[in-house]
Amino acid sequence: MKIDRRGFLVASSSALVLGKTKLSPAAYAQPSETPEPPEIDRRIEAREVTVYTTADKTNYRLSATDKLTFKPMGQPLETQICVFVDPSKRAQTHLGIGGALTDASAETYAKLPAAKQREIMDAYFDPNKGIGYTLGRTNIHSCDFSSRSYTYVNAGDKDL
Repeated sequence: MKIDRRGFLVASSSALVLGKTKLSPAAYAQPSETPEPPEIDRRIEAREVTVYTTADKTNYRLSATDKLTFKPMGQPLETQICVFVDPSKRAQTHLGIGGALTDASAETYAKLPAAKQREIMDAYFDPNKGIGYTLGRTNIHSCDFSSRSYTYVNAGDKDL
């Protein structure tokens, strides 16, 4: 089966949204008029997070390399890597996390055997075997990772 770029983008983005996320249609609803989000448990102490590493010239490829636990601490040194979390503040809703689907990655992926394609999908999107991405972003025109320049918007294309 031959598929053009437009068809690939529609199919891949639909598959990601429908197949990998566990979002209900309500998750896509417009934000509530209520100024405050629903009450959630904002205690973060002792919550555990997993650190994933990908590093050149190593065996780390989306590898779980550490488990960290949130804890209160004073002013860090300039040499310390820190993530500051203020659970009393909530600026936006977190829908998910993901990566970009580029032409170059799609072309490379399409040339792989089915077993390697499954391995890649598991490494990125499976929450138990991989890092559990829930979102994917793709371009709607050619980009710097495209093998040629193109656009999907033809003059007068009102159905796009």
